[in-house]
Parts: sequence; structure tokens; C-alpha cells
Amino acid sequence: MGGRTPGSVRCFEYVTPIGKRQIRQASDVRIVMGADDEGAVADTVAEELRSRGHDVDVLERDRWPDVAARVAHAVAAGEADQGMLFCWTGTGTSMAANKVPGVRAALAWDPWIAAGARKWNDANVLVMSLKRTDPETARAIVDAWLSVDAPDPDEAENIARLRELDRSG
Repeated sequence: MGGRTPGSVRCFEYVTPIGKRQIRQASDVRIVMGADDEGAVADTVAEELRSRGHDVDVLERDRWPDVAARVAHAVAAGEADQGMLFCWTGTGTSMAANKVPGVRAALAWDPWIAAGARKWNDANVLVMSLKRTDPETARAIVDAWLSVDAPDPDEAENIARLRELDRSG
């Protein structure tokens, strides 16, 4: 916790994509990010996450299968709480990340998909397209993703089934 007084709470203020000011307790979520190419979307997301008080590790750009594997392994090993990936369409990094047991990567193109992936699928890696997602939409997607604290209890059986499939193939 880095020198905080026991029992103290660290808060931060940020502006949502629709211009609403929010104050939240910092959650110290460790997020690992990777991309196969440069892009305003990935840079915007990294800045947004840091402005919200999250610990963000941006990996060096690499070929999409390799950067996706590095992010996925970090999440699966518990080195990061969540991952975020970016490639031209988002599909390649999604497919590569989902090869790693314990990873549930979801390609999101709008906020509803991102929130649903967290809520109903317990997704732990968010994927976006570098070419078809504009920075403002990316901020809204991240806002929706982070707004879900825990999966819907009604989906526990389905999420458990995903874990079984990880083990059995």
C-alpha cells in the first residue's frame, strides 16, 4: 500500500466521457496493457486508467499474438488483475489471449458490450480495435468496464463452466 496510514482511503477525481465529474476511492487495480501498433486509442486508455489511480503497465509493442500472450499470461498468473489489448480489429489479440487458461478476453466496441462482458462473463481482459475505436468511445468503454465490480451472481454457474472448459479443453 506504499506508505499509507492504516485505515486511510485514497480518492481521486476524474471526468466521465459525458463530462460528469466523479470522485471514487482508488482501487489500486493492476492493469497490464499491450498493443501491436501505435494508436491514439491505446494511449488514451493508458492515460485514462492512470488518471483514475490504477497501476498500469504498458508493454512494449509486439506482434499481436505475442503481445496478447504476454498480457494473458500476466493476468492468468495473477501478476495483473486485468488486461487490456489493442490490435487493428481486436479479433487477433482476443483469439490469442483466449488460448491461455484462465483468461476471458472480450472484444468490445461499445460500453454496453464491455459492461456485459464483465457482468455476465467475468471477462478479465478487455480488447479494442485500434482502427475502429475512437478515443472518446474508448474512454466510455473503459468507464463501463470499470463500473462493474463483480460478476452477476446469476451467472456463477456459467462462469464456473468456463473454468471447467479451461481445465478439460
